[in-house]
Amino acid sequence: MLESAEDRLAALGITLPEASEPAAKYTNYVIVNGLMFVSGKGPAGNPRGKLGQRYTTEEGYQFARQTGIEVLAVLKSALGSLDHVKRVVKVQGFINADPEFSEPHKVLNGFSDLMLDVFGERGNHARSVLGASTLRDQLPLVVDSIFEVEQG
Repeated sequence: MLESAEDRLAALGITLPEASEPAAKYTNYVIVNGLMFVSGKGPAGNPRGKLGQRYTTEEGYQFARQTGIEVLAVLKSALGSLDHVKRVVKVQGFINADPEFSEPHKVLNGFSDLMLDVFGERGNHARSVLGASTLRDQLPLVVDSIFEVEQG
């Protein structure tokens, strides 16, 4: 069993992109008292559209996983190594969904599963998921998250 988050990431065959820039006037993250608050991120490539209309639950799951990779890129950029993450604390997902779409929780599993794959038990977290009538740039989902981190 791999202990290092960096080793787990490599074993998954994931190469992190450069951390994306904020879409407006805010910062990618703020660290306060050992907690890192990561601003809302969406999937790479800026897909547009609603779950339940343009995209299926399975496609949404992949978007959530891609969003997790975006968040991991921010963590690595800020901390130097994912091994400085002590715990994933809280994840909140906003799913751009048709009013009849009833599976936002299954979509956000893509993010949660990635956190568990990378951090093991430290990736287990509290979570909220909400359906939204619209999101910035019509992204299919946005996730914000909180991590307990070791500060250098």
